Amino acid sequence: ICNMDTIPCLSLQPAKCGYVIILMALYWCTECIPLAVTALLPVILFPMMGIMESSEVCIQYLKDSNMLFIGGLLVAIAVEHWNLHRRIALKVLLIVGVKPSLLMIGFMGTTAFLSMWISNTASTAMMLPIANAVLQQLCDTEANAEERDYNLSSAMDGQENQAFEMGDTKESKQLKPKDKAIDMGAEQRRLKTQQKYLKLTKGMSLSVCYAASIGGTATLTGTTPNVILKGQIDELYPDNGGIINFASWFGFSFPNMVLMLVLSWLWLQFVFLGFNLKKTFGCGTKNDGDREAYQVIKDEYNKLGRMNFAESCVLIIFTLLVLLWFTREPGFIPGWATVLFNKEKTYVTDGTVAILMSSLFFCIPSKWPRCGGTSEDGKSAAPSPLLTWDIVHEKMPWNILLLLGGGFALAHGSETSGLSKWLGQSLIPLQSIPPFAISILLCLLVATFTECSSNTATTTLFLPILASMATAIKIHPLYVMFPCTISASLAFMLPVATPPNAIAFSYGNLKVMDMAKTGFILNFVGVITINIAINTWGVAMFQLNTFPSWANATATP
Repeated sequence: ICNMDTIPCLSLQPAKCGYVIILMALYWCTECIPLAVTALLPVILFPMMGIMESSEVCIQYLKDSNMLFIGGLLVAIAVEHWNLHRRIALKVLLIVGVKPSLLMIGFMGTTAFLSMWISNTASTAMMLPIANAVLQQLCDTEANAEERDYNLSSAMDGQENQAFEMGDTKESKQLKPKDKAIDMGAEQRRLKTQQKYLKLTKGMSLSVCYAASIGGTATLTGTTPNVILKGQIDELYPDNGGIINFASWFGFSFPNMVLMLVLSWLWLQFVFLGFNLKKTFGCGTKNDGDREAYQVIKDEYNKLGRMNFAESCVLIIFTLLVLLWFTREPGFIPGWATVLFNKEKTYVTDGTVAILMSSLFFCIPSKWPRCGGTSEDGKSAAPSPLLTWDIVHEKMPWNILLLLGGGFALAHGSETSGLSKWLGQSLIPLQSIPPFAISILLCLLVATFTECSSNTATTTLFLPILASMATAIKIHPLYVMFPCTISASLAFMLPVATPPNAIAFSYGNLKVMDMAKTGFILNFVGVITINIAINTWGVAMFQLNTFPSWANATATP
């Protein structure tokens, strides 16, 4: 019970902010109301509780990180709209071939690459039908081959039976059990083939959805938690000097993504294919099944036709955007933004570049302009642009922008109310635990929590607390915030954990136990991989073995 004569009212502010966070956490976990509506609660509760003014809360919902996310989504929508991602996927599969192991790593690598730039859900939804079509063709071809072998064997036995029937009718009757044995053997081989491809289908479906989640961690715009980390770092530590940008994120996360993808492939290979290298890799051999399955992919690619003007423009803009992101502030040399614009202040950010390039989609026509072009009614008409606002409005996940804003509002409210300071003081005893052990334990906690909650909500709730803890025990904030952010994408165990899992669950004849058993090990593999990365090249890139001066300069209320 508080004595209001001795305790100032301000001391109640951390408790009020903590109540809002707990309430939003419960709403996000149970989804009793839509996630985006829950993210708007700070607009109501913070002003009513006297934590922040309404104008101060509302401004948190559209920051630089939101602009970066919008620009990245516009590029992803353009790529999907003009089927550029499908062309890339099919081309890669034509290169890797259709041997089971090569096919699996081909699908995983392609899905991961696409998920770096477009949504994980879209890349999974596109790749799974292709995988199923290829596997179905392989299964049908193998079944037909076995049926041909059986018919050939039956024909040879029929000739022998005729020879015996000419000599002795009694002996011919003794051959009927042999015919039955052949029929039973053919049935067993057919069932065995079906079971083999059912297991392979499960493995291929899981490989695609897992690769989508893993691939999204490689780029700053690949998945929402990555953008949340950048926004939280900039919000909580305004003097960090832009430590997180597209180039620095890619430099750390891409090698980690590749390592995680290879280890995941090896685990899925062990569970669903085994390690028979001659059988799974083929050692250069090709059979009729491989050729026909390869033809399925080739036919799908041929249906796309030649790359048209719109696809070429989207590819050029996409390539330029990535190059501008990488060279804006590469770190080892002054970037173009530093030389031209950011001499005194950081005027140009990754969000500026994203909006600039994505706005070109609304200016460039989708067809090569021609003089005197006419529409169907005979009137002159200009070709439509690469993107129209109707397309964007239909495909843009506006709810994610509100979720991002809700996270930034919570972080700012924690600082303003004093909750972050209180949490930091409460977590000081963790100084006695080695930092690498803290990182591993927190990554396991986040990876477990994200199985039951969206990765966006998980990151939003945990990052302000982790920042307070890091400041209190004097370790680099990124040492715990970076690995925990990536761990939020390790939702491998449950179909409801992430949309790619749900799509794979509906496609691959999977059971919950199939996904749980496979994903349980992958969660540990992912956590170990992330912590190896943060303790090796992560330390070298971000100087994580020292406590930075900017970590003491938190945002001022």
